[in-house]
Amino acid sequence: MNKIGNNFTSIEQVQNKYLPNNSKVLSPYSDKVTPFSEVLSGKVEEKIGNSSDVHFSKHAATRLIERQIELSPEQSERLSNGVKQADAKGINDSLVLVDSLAFIVNVPTQTVVTAMDEKNTTDNNVFTNIDGAVIA
Repeated sequence: MNKIGNNFTSIEQVQNKYLPNNSKVLSPYSDKVTPFSEVLSGKVEEKIGNSSDVHFSKHAATRLIERQIELSPEQSERLSNGVKQADAKGINDSLVLVDSLAFIVNVPTQTVVTAMDEKNTTDNNVFTNIDGAVIA
């Protein structure tokens, strides 16, 4: 088998050297490529429902998917109301509890920073870097 050297500057050069001239390498998905960010956003929307007031950071969106956390529309509404209550009290970084779910939220930007369920809470259920909590 021929070893590929380090003197290639593009995949096309490798393709031209090692593949027959009449063969063309195409991905079966080449006409269906969707950016990862769109796929992630779609999955997050499936998980969280239609919470228009509260946004999820990339980190929080990833945690929702990894931890298989799904918010019902009612829970999503309670989360949004909890963020509004925290804002009314002047809280900047809040823990918002919805049933057995915990969300750390940056209140001024209405952005969920991370999300966890009762199985994935921090060490000994201690939350740091918050200045308030809301049970929604």
